[in-house]
Amino acid sequence: MTTRPYHHGHLRTTLLAEAERALREDGVDGLSLRELARRAGVSHAAPRRHFPDRQALLDALGEAGFVRLGDEMLGAVADAGPERETRLRAMAVAYVRFAVRDSALLDVMFAKKKGGEPVEMGEGALRLFAAVGEVIREAQAAGVLPAGDPERLRLLLVAMLQGIAVLVTSGRAPVGLADSLAADAVALFTGAAEQTGM
Repeated sequence: MTTRPYHHGHLRTTLLAEAERALREDGVDGLSLRELARRAGVSHAAPRRHFPDRQALLDALGEAGFVRLGDEMLGAVADAGPERETRLRAMAVAYVRFAVRDSALLDVMFAKKKGGEPVEMGEGALRLFAAVGEVIREAQAAGVLPAGDPERLRLLLVAMLQGIAVLVTSGRAPVGLADSLAADAVALFTGAAEQTGM
């Protein structure tokens, strides 16, 4: 249980922070509103003011994850300098690092909702995918990637990075190779895209 008291008016933020901790420690199956209330030191009914049910909590966690992943990827791109392939590589490495560090959160971010409801992308996911698309368009303009549908290239790049993340977090690939796998994926991606004219 946390020893940090929450400030009145900051309960939602406190609950999300505790939910992320619980997710890291116990996985998604161990996440419940009642346990979250206990960890935050509030009544068992208090979380329902912000999250009517467990799915609402998972949706909010996923959205917060997309915002943080987007911030980390954009920060990596900004730090990478002007060279377009270097920016793509920095973005890819940031994605895989996030996935390794917060694999349970990444699972929540990409999980299908129960009941087969279509998943609507929140503002964080839209911003993240728009940023990836912008880096791809920059690479196309610089000749690092061929002209063509940037949306298709974005989907392919994210699929490659997600695949690396799954391999590493499931133990099928060594964690120590995560960064180099992401960098190699970008090299293959830019070369293959150029050869096939995607």
